[in-house]
Amino acid sequence: MSTVNVEINGHPFAVGCEDGQEEHVHALARVFDRQVQEVSRTVGRVGDLRLFLMAALMTADELADVRARLAHVQSELARVQSDQARSEARAAQALDAAALRIEALAAKAG
Repeated sequence: MSTVNVEINGHPFAVGCEDGQEEHVHALARVFDRQVQEVSRTVGRVGDLRLFLMAALMTADELADVRARLAHVQSELARVQSDQARSEARAAQALDAAALRIEALAAKAG
């Protein structure tokens, strides 16, 4: 277990993380700090707790939007894959029918 020092809204925080995840935690802290700074610019000076709460809610809202878009994309992908599978099945049936006709013609000619 490692400890990473991050800065949010000008305040240092020590955060525990798994070994090897230090840079990831730093990156997440930078993203959250940007959210906090954006909220701070929008609402002005409020307490850190309220500022962090509002930034966390913004982040949760963005995450909910991303999850909804992901669900839509996954649904669309499933539909496309199903359409593709049906098309492939129709193509295979057409090839089988053509092969049977060719064999029948070859048998008549032979």
